Amino acid sequence: MEIRFHSLLTGFLLCALCNGTTSAQTHNQTFAPSAKSPFLGGVPDSAPPSEPVQLTIADAIHRALEHNLGGIEAESGLEHAQGTRWATLSELLPHVNASLSEARRKSNLEAFGFPLGPGFPRVVGPFNVFDARISVTQTAFDLSAINDARAENHNVAAARHSYRSARDLVVLVSANLYLQTLAAGARAETSRAQLSTADALYNQARDLRQNGIIAGIDVTRAGVRLSTDRQRKTAAENDFEKSKLQLARVIGLPLGQSFALIDQLPSVPFPVMSLENALAGAYRDRPDYLAAQELVRAAEAKRAAVAAEVLPSLHVTADYGTIGLTRRTALPTFDVVGGLQIPIFQGGRTHGRLLEADADLRRRRAEAADLRAQVDYDVRSALLDLKSTSEQLQAATEARDLAGQQLVQSRDRFAAGVADNLEVIQAQEAVTLANEQYISALYGFNVSKALLAQSLGTAEEAVQKFFGGSIR
Repeated sequence: MEIRFHSLLTGFLLCALCNGTTSAQTHNQTFAPSAKSPFLGGVPDSAPPSEPVQLTIADAIHRALEHNLGGIEAESGLEHAQGTRWATLSELLPHVNASLSEARRKSNLEAFGFPLGPGFPRVVGPFNVFDARISVTQTAFDLSAINDARAENHNVAAARHSYRSARDLVVLVSANLYLQTLAAGARAETSRAQLSTADALYNQARDLRQNGIIAGIDVTRAGVRLSTDRQRKTAAENDFEKSKLQLARVIGLPLGQSFALIDQLPSVPFPVMSLENALAGAYRDRPDYLAAQELVRAAEAKRAAVAAEVLPSLHVTADYGTIGLTRRTALPTFDVVGGLQIPIFQGGRTHGRLLEADADLRRRRAEAADLRAQVDYDVRSALLDLKSTSEQLQAATEARDLAGQQLVQSRDRFAAGVADNLEVIQAQEAVTLANEQYISALYGFNVSKALLAQSLGTAEEAVQKFFGGSIR
């Protein structure tokens, strides 16, 4: 089974993280991969929609692990590898068969090497033959089959690690979509609050204009701002509903099921670890890297199996049963045969298969070396992103508070007639920008922690620890 399926989606998550933390004008943070990935799909629950449900992040991840299409396909890949292993192992296990036959025959004795001469019948019968028998075939020694079985054992181990890697990716994708939906909901709530403020400022400007305190241009500015905030509110609410649809698809909710998010996420502590410890843990625990190592061992065993095809192999066959004219007169008989098979010339078949095995082995070793470098890159990048997004969140929090204070002061100055509402409009835009930066920074900080857990190979364990509940 290929082990690189996680890399593409991790890249999409990193792109979403970059967009979410660097662009304050981006309102829709839902990433859309150019190529369809099974991890962005799911098998809907067959149960009919029920009353609206409250969905925690742990609930979403648990449902995704059961219904996400990528996880289901990875589990099927593990089962397929286990089936292939049993089929290969059967070459080393006994094969037992039973047979039961009853025939009526008429035979020419001369055809079987019995020229009895004149006076003796050349044809005998018709007569009955009854035969009931059990036969056993056993490979006593076949080094090629032994190495084939070893290769499949390593393939099963690699598939098991790949399945675990797929589960980690399902956790990452579902948690990311939950956080994106929370961010979209926060934007929708913020846009509603901004629209309410814009409406109040417009009414205030209109009253002041009627009293002759301000000019008509101030009312026009307030009206333009009100229209802009109304458009932003509509777009934000639409993005929020689409994010919910994507989340419901990935976690396999019944079609048409209404749900609400519980937005009280636990405070996940900032992980304190050195780069050396993080890399050591990643090399020890990353399931994709462990799968790559198992695939190298499988390729080595497969090459040894091909090389052993030129060696002799020993097989034993035996049968026991009764044979006679009728069932009552049948007598017990048995047969035991040991055979030594010695390949002499295979027409270049073994040489060709060795070339293929050598090429596969070189490819697997190159993939493992590349993946080791990828692990190093992922861990270093995740630690850098975590530090960066933590600082961005702190700065965005301070900027949001300051922007709120600026809006309050500008409204007071406008109400007192000290300044026109251009200052208020600018303060409103500053609040909009600060809120967007804060939402993006909070989302980015949470995603960076999830990416760090994924780069260490502990995503599923981290969810159990920080989000509560056992992820089965």
